[in-house]
Amino acid sequence: MGTMLQLPNTDKEVDRQFAQTLRASAKMQPFPTPPFHYMSSTALRFLLLLLLSAVSSGAYADKPAPGKLEPLPPPPAMDNAANDADNEPEVTITKQTDQTVEEYRVGGRLYMIKITPKVGKPYYLVDDRGDGKFARQESLDSGFRPPRWIIHKF
Repeated sequence: MGTMLQLPNTDKEVDRQFAQTLRASAKMQPFPTPPFHYMSSTALRFLLLLLLSAVSSGAYADKPAPGKLEPLPPPPAMDNAANDADNEPEVTITKQTDQTVEEYRVGGRLYMIKITPKVGKPYYLVDDRGDGKFARQESLDSGFRPPRWIIHKF
């Protein structure tokens, strides 16, 4: 039928088979070296970048130039003087004997009052919702701190 595996009977036979295995493993060759093993990974990345840029530049070169192009119309002129006057707050300062009141209005609507007493810290009355109801704030700082991570500097 086929060859049968024979188990060694003696210690000498085991030693002989072990020696054959060692000789066979000593004759084994190492793995072949890769073709670019002497180059650093940075150099390989650079070569890959050059190859990809050459291929992509060829793809862009095949696009035909567009036909008749018309110049864009000039952008509409903006009237900055009118916009600035509408957005700039009007401040009315009223000095009293024990405090100074500053009223801030935009477009005729009162949105904030700053009260500075003779003794003590100033505080603000702010209309947050625009409904005419003022809420007292000790400062204009709301406590909200958006994250300010630097992603890239130019």
